[in-house]
Amino acid sequence: MPQTQKPRSAPARAARATRGTSTKRTRTTAESESPPDEQLLDFYRRMVLIRRFEERAARAYTEAKVGGYCHLNLGEEATVVGLMSASAPGDYVYTNYREHGYALARGIAPERIMAELYGRTDGVSRGWGGSMHMFDYASRFMGGYGIVGGQIPLATGAALAIDYRGENDAVICLMGDGTTNIGAFHESLNLAAIWHLPIVYVVVNNGLGMGTTVEQASAEPELHKRAAAYRMDAARVDGTDPVAVHTAAQRALASARAGRPFLLETVSERLKGHSVVDPARYRTREEAEALRAADPVAAFAARLLTEGVLGEELVAEIDAEAVARVAEAAAFADASPHPEASTLFDYTYATPVPNDSRRLPGEALFPAPPRPGTPDRTEVLA
Repeated sequence: MPQTQKPRSAPARAARATRGTSTKRTRTTAESESPPDEQLLDFYRRMVLIRRFEERAARAYTEAKVGGYCHLNLGEEATVVGLMSASAPGDYVYTNYREHGYALARGIAPERIMAELYGRTDGVSRGWGGSMHMFDYASRFMGGYGIVGGQIPLATGAALAIDYRGENDAVICLMGDGTTNIGAFHESLNLAAIWHLPIVYVVVNNGLGMGTTVEQASAEPELHKRAAAYRMDAARVDGTDPVAVHTAAQRALASARAGRPFLLETVSERLKGHSVVDPARYRTREEAEALRAADPVAAFAARLLTEGVLGEELVAEIDAEAVARVAEAAAFADASPHPEASTLFDYTYATPVPNDSRRLPGEALFPAPPRPGTPDRTEVLA
């Protein structure tokens, strides 16, 4: 990504004309006033829905209803809900391949998401994206990306477009901890800082890049501190607390809208392996038990019970509602048709592209010439 001069924006916001370069390295997230009970209940409902959806997705994978790869947000529900609840409808969201929960929290119907996992035409990407490549422009959910860090330059470009048009939207760019070691991460943060782009980079630090710990892969394991190299504000937050994440995300987005990009690190360990097929044998039994004991969904329920926001009956009711909703989504996905092979290239490009090949997989570019000495098929048939 070349270090070029930023294109000038004619309708640039007045707020951007007076901003300066921040030299503050990090920002701690202090305790904030608790949100209203209605919002706390909404957080909990969303977390339970994501949990039950991901459990059903894992089951569907073992039933061979989901093809390809499948990465779950199990254990990261608080981070997902806290981030998405702080975003505005006009904000753009770019994720990596661990994206189901973000799509749900962004407001995409569970039926469409499950249908996409099943590879069906009623899916959010018409069945051609699968688990890792969902896209829904109506909700400004700009896709999951299977290439590690592939979303970061694109999200940065979207932030540049927002700034160029003088709009007040922002971009949330999600990534895992391992992504912070690739070149595109550093190039994008550098450009965002130079050009004062409205973007929040979110590192969901679950402690493991597949099976390698952050401490073994990163010389600075507190990943938010990497923002210091670009004089960018940053914070680290407890990713198991949706309220803390929500508060931190609100501050980060406010900073981004004012022309000060932000790096937010949420510490949120996944309960299962890297993907559905990963048995996570790199964890000891004690580590696995400790993770289950710190389950963010159960912990948030216990907190709301203690505070009197929830009662035991309501806990059971919310769980039953989520289970029923997910069952409906699975039934919808089962009933949705498979896409026709002839539609395989329908969404390859947004507009026609010269010399675009429309061959199906396995089809030769040119007819194979007959081998020497092989009689013509028509002669044999005669």
